[in-house]
Amino acid sequence: MAFFNHLSPRYNPVKRTIAYLFAAVLSLTAVAQQALWGFNETVSPDVAPDGTVTLRLKAPDASAVEVTGDFLPKREVDTPAGKALVRGIASMSRDSSGMWSFTSTPLAPELYQYWFVVDGVSTPDPSNVFKIRDTNTLTDVFMVGGGPDSLYAVANVPHGTVSKVWYPSSLPGGQRRMTVYTPAGYESGNDRYPVLYLLHGMGGDENAWSELGRATQILDNLIAAGKAEPMILVMPNGNPAMQGAPGETPLGFTQPTIRLPMTMDGSYEAAFPEIVAFVDSTYRTKAEKASRAVAGLSMGGFHSKNLSLQYPDLFDYIGLFSAAYEPRGGQDSEIFQNTDAKLDRQFAQAPELYYIAIGRDDFLYDLNKEWRRTLDSKGYPYVYIESEDGHIWKNWRNYLSDFLPRLFHGKQNK
Repeated sequence: MAFFNHLSPRYNPVKRTIAYLFAAVLSLTAVAQQALWGFNETVSPDVAPDGTVTLRLKAPDASAVEVTGDFLPKREVDTPAGKALVRGIASMSRDSSGMWSFTSTPLAPELYQYWFVVDGVSTPDPSNVFKIRDTNTLTDVFMVGGGPDSLYAVANVPHGTVSKVWYPSSLPGGQRRMTVYTPAGYESGNDRYPVLYLLHGMGGDENAWSELGRATQILDNLIAAGKAEPMILVMPNGNPAMQGAPGETPLGFTQPTIRLPMTMDGSYEAAFPEIVAFVDSTYRTKAEKASRAVAGLSMGGFHSKNLSLQYPDLFDYIGLFSAAYEPRGGQDSEIFQNTDAKLDRQFAQAPELYYIAIGRDDFLYDLNKEWRRTLDSKGYPYVYIESEDGHIWKNWRNYLSDFLPRLFHGKQNK
């Protein structure tokens, strides 16, 4: 500051230039640090007390704006495999200011996903900061109520701890990432807990069940209500060629894809005991079959089925949610050999629960029906849940909410 004191107070170009530069640097620094200015004042989504939701988009230059989401009536389209039901789509209305809007009918409590289509181009809602990635698709989300019986909401109950954990593996990369939930009180106590291994579907990763599936909120709420046993929840990455979620590994910001090598070829099942060994050595588990469960959706259901066949001494509780049944490559793997004999051996040890759930509109419905025929032909007991809709997260959250209270209480097959 002493530099400026001897310059003319009337006009000092050097002082003015430095002041401008200083102000510019401050401005750029502020913008880089935090977006405090220029925020979007449009309210979207706007969930009303009656369960309706209004979506808004300021797009004065657009010719047509639509919204597509899982809260709209499904529509039937032609595909190479025949007719299929897909997400509904609805036109939005434009006012004189160029604001487009759509108001739904009253919706049941649930977590919903949507996005806009502006002149034929899929576009996220710029006013909604709540978005979830599913494989390489980013969708906006909103919640009506707290989901079924308020299980999906963050309630005023004791909360578990969610950690991102790396563990050593024989699969490519040498180490892999999993999401681990420990129940409220774990850190301050000495108790040992049963473990549920919860597996994601194709294109998913170790974040899928905690983000899209609301698994940790569901478990917090069920445990607090006394409807589920306190347990450790392990959500591994089920892609053998992928160490962790995109952007969370040494590979950096790679584009997510379902076209990964080694998927459903037996590699994951062969290496899975490494996960169980790591969890049992790292956490206070009840390291016994009666205190272990494995469940998963789609590809994760495929893994769960084959893991329970391959290692009948590991899991007493098995959950197949919209499960796939056909391997992708690796048909000569030992994992997929002698299925009939493995099934006989598994049920000779009488698993406490074998749970199958599928939606009537699911493209895997017939394969699930065929697997149930196999179980029926042998007289092997299982619990079967059939729901509306198809291969969607709404179903998988509901299946998990029904599955968790059944765990670690003894025989449930009936």
